[in-house]
Amino acid sequence: MKEISIDPITRLEGHGRIQIFLDDKGDVANAYLQIPELRGFERFCIGRKGEDLPQITPRICGVCPVAHHMASTKALDAAFHVDPPVAAKKLRELLYNGYYIYDHTLHFYFLGGPDFVVGPDAPKAERNILGVIGKVGLDITKEVIKHRAYGQKITAMIGGKATHPVCGLPGGMSKAISEEERAEIEKMAESSVKFAQFTLQVFNDVDLILSDAYKHRTYYMGTVDDNNKVNFYDGKLRVVTPEGKEFAKWAPADYLNQVEEHVEPWTYVKLPYLKKIGWKGLVDGPESGIYRVAPLGRLNVADGMATPLAQEEYKRMYETLGGKPVHSTLAMHWARLVELLYAAERTLELSRDKDVTSTNIRNKPGQPGEGVGIVEAPRGTLIHHYVLDEEGLAKKVNLIVATVNNVPAMCMSIRDAARGVIKGGVVNDGLLNMVEMAFRAYDPCFGCATHYALGQMPLEVKIYDHNKNLVKTVKR
Repeated sequence: MKEISIDPITRLEGHGRIQIFLDDKGDVANAYLQIPELRGFERFCIGRKGEDLPQITPRICGVCPVAHHMASTKALDAAFHVDPPVAAKKLRELLYNGYYIYDHTLHFYFLGGPDFVVGPDAPKAERNILGVIGKVGLDITKEVIKHRAYGQKITAMIGGKATHPVCGLPGGMSKAISEEERAEIEKMAESSVKFAQFTLQVFNDVDLILSDAYKHRTYYMGTVDDNNKVNFYDGKLRVVTPEGKEFAKWAPADYLNQVEEHVEPWTYVKLPYLKKIGWKGLVDGPESGIYRVAPLGRLNVADGMATPLAQEEYKRMYETLGGKPVHSTLAMHWARLVELLYAAERTLELSRDKDVTSTNIRNKPGQPGEGVGIVEAPRGTLIHHYVLDEEGLAKKVNLIVATVNNVPAMCMSIRDAARGVIKGGVVNDGLLNMVEMAFRAYDPCFGCATHYALGQMPLEVKIYDHNKNLVKTVKR
């Protein structure tokens, strides 16, 4: 049996590799997504002050820090039994949608978009942001840089820092924004709406989206508001079946009754599944407990978008792709751009709300206890669960990170994409890139994805000579 290794995989946050095994006919017998890195954030948060966790957990990742900061802050709201003032909630949501502007822009133009803008078969040297620049031109590239910077500036103005915000406190926010800052955010949001509309015009490769090699009939999960519309900051978690029917709807504190995690020996990342269905292996369909999150998951579980322009694009996407739910993995990219437009529109709405300049932005925390905070990270549902002792120190921390929710589906997507594009032993760079596209659609952050510690890390070291021949394998 022949083995093909894609190591490292590219255009993602974090590290990983894909191992593909070919049978005697040269077809794919199986393929595995392996995550070799491990971070022990759940362990070394133990014993820390609860109010320090919104500063510690964002260091998990330099791409996802705003999501971790906000999930952590919301977990502390619950743990300290305090509900923030309305102005604080709106200010948090304003910051969070600004973060979405720069994060979704980053993924489309720098990571996932080159496969569509430049093409999956383009030379490797062109499948990157430089290739995108060559296609769209310098003037558009300047707009990309400008609007990504707008999202970071909004985050910095409200959060104190563009990358690792420091504004969230149990019960509210650390500072208000001025009228001048509000007006500046409004102008940036107006421009971002137009930029998002343009970006939706750039993306139009429907044939590639509908390829059978990238389809899975799974459950879907995401956060919705009281009207079942997409909301990134707050709401209830909704799960729909592969047929699009509501399977469950629950408050954040109920997550342990809904989601469980499976462990495999060949990867450091856990594999979540729906507890009421059970773990049936890496298979899809209504009998499998595997579900998907992230942009396509959120749009599939929702009844629509809460802003008008995004709602029109939401309708256009589903009409073009044949109705709800859409099971095509590559439709994640289209859904992500619908969300980019929603984030820009929502940023504009909130920037025009008089409450965001209010100085009534914190309520007094109560006694420490247990709390769960959930937000929709760009990569999907993010859960922080803390148990604090009577002195407010963390004695238990559990994180289910956005990317982790999608890992079982990513494993299936990589396997089936490999089976779909590699036939008769014909393997080239373009085909291997099409295998990588299967995970890239999820916008995974594997730096965030591995947080549990096993006491001693099971280590495997492979030693090669100068001709790349394997000399020795050392295991612990």
